[in-house]
Amino acid sequence: MNISACTVSKASPLLLSLLLAAGGAHAQLSSPLPAGSGKPAAGKATPAPLGSIDLPAGQGAGVHGANSPFAPLAPRGDVVPWSVLTDVKTKNEKNRILPVFNESQLGMNGKVQRIQGFMMPLEPGKKQRHFLLSSVPLTCSFCLPGGPESMVEVKTRTPVDYSMEAVVVEGRLQVLHDDSYGLYYRINDAVTVK
Repeated sequence: MNISACTVSKASPLLLSLLLAAGGAHAQLSSPLPAGSGKPAAGKATPAPLGSIDLPAGQGAGVHGANSPFAPLAPRGDVVPWSVLTDVKTKNEKNRILPVFNESQLGMNGKVQRIQGFMMPLEPGKKQRHFLLSSVPLTCSFCLPGGPESMVEVKTRTPVDYSMEAVVVEGRLQVLHDDSYGLYYRINDAVTVK
């Protein structure tokens, strides 16, 4: 089921923050596949941590699925690759999951960057000033496309038209160490670019 801009825009900020926080815990999921195997064990369904099994490429949170009705992002040399943004470790501190950024990510903090992704509206209407940009399109109203490492909060200089196609935004990137909504990145004063 595809989500409409209307459905997402009606979500309360509290619900959105809960959904984002839940997406941050995706590494704790389990699978019925045994570790190191691409197929289930005969007669057994022993859960294994998701990170310890060999999943085929293109599966899991934050990865564009082969069955998606939307085309994957076209490669561009003028944008920060999602592989750089999503390469974030985490740590548990005082009952919170906090990001641990690498030097590459920290080096982008406060600098103008371009990021390509799919819009997740946070406001009603065709014109958007505040939205999330995701590495993969949102295709289910009950599922997040990935964790906070695969989303960037965007606040634009002027309203932009909502699009279900991929967009590129440019603005000053903030690397967020302890955001109240659980986000890892934000772009302020953004504009869209072709």
